[in-house]
Amino acid sequence: MGDVLAGFHAAWEFASDSVHIRFERGIRTPKLFQALVERRVPHEAITAVTLTPGRRGTVVLHAVPRPGADPLMDAAAGQLKEASDPYRLVLPVERATLAEYYADELRPLIARDSPVPPTGRYLVAPPAPPLTFKAYDGKAAFDGTAVSYRWSWTGASSTKWKAGDQKFAVADLSGVEWRSPELFEGHLRLLRRDEPRPPAQADQDPAAVVFGLGYGPVHESLPFAASVLAAVRSAGPVGSVPAQHSPSGRRDPADIADRIRHLGELHQAGLITDEEFLSKKAELLAEL
Repeated sequence: MGDVLAGFHAAWEFASDSVHIRFERGIRTPKLFQALVERRVPHEAITAVTLTPGRRGTVVLHAVPRPGADPLMDAAAGQLKEASDPYRLVLPVERATLAEYYADELRPLIARDSPVPPTGRYLVAPPAPPLTFKAYDGKAAFDGTAVSYRWSWTGASSTKWKAGDQKFAVADLSGVEWRSPELFEGHLRLLRRDEPRPPAQADQDPAAVVFGLGYGPVHESLPFAASVLAAVRSAGPVGSVPAQHSPSGRRDPADIADRIRHLGELHQAGLITDEEFLSKKAELLAEL
């Protein structure tokens, strides 16, 4: 093969061993697609190919991913809306015959019912770290080996403030729990090997960040969760570095400056008083 089938928001290139998906950029393209940019999906990562009628004179070519083959879909756990499903290619109905041709060409190449090989790694590559996003109660960062949380002064619960900023080695995690920000009580929770029963509420769990309006959007938090999940799978046995608090002592001046800027924005917006602003600013400067 090697031909290209272009649809709305994406184009699929059919190679001899995979489908290479390239997502378009534009105001109408789902933000998740723009964040992913492109994906190479091996034939062995696909379990079925369907072509069904879509809305308003369109058809949908759907390459159904196999469970356990793609960290993005594993992390999403069925919570993605159809419009944000990267395995759906929407085309004008005039291209239905061409889409059916490619579907017929692809079907004999996929392994329909055989299990995913136990390679210890996903078949579809995850988004590459470093990755960051802002949650309602803090900022999450992933460098490929550890996840760190830096709590927000205005959003984090007292439990999280008392626990302090957090850092978790990938080797000490067993997985992630992503709850879409488009649903009630959205959050990203790190599942730790040494704590099989995490706190019920994510806002009380130092291993979780909670989402909110404009915080932890799908196109930022889901690729983050997928990248962490893929790293956990490939990490192997539990490592020796435990989950830890950020070290005490002098703080990064850039970190302090960023917090003071955020504090100033809250002050200008009238969300905190003059006294609160001056008091917290003094605390932050004292950490330098």
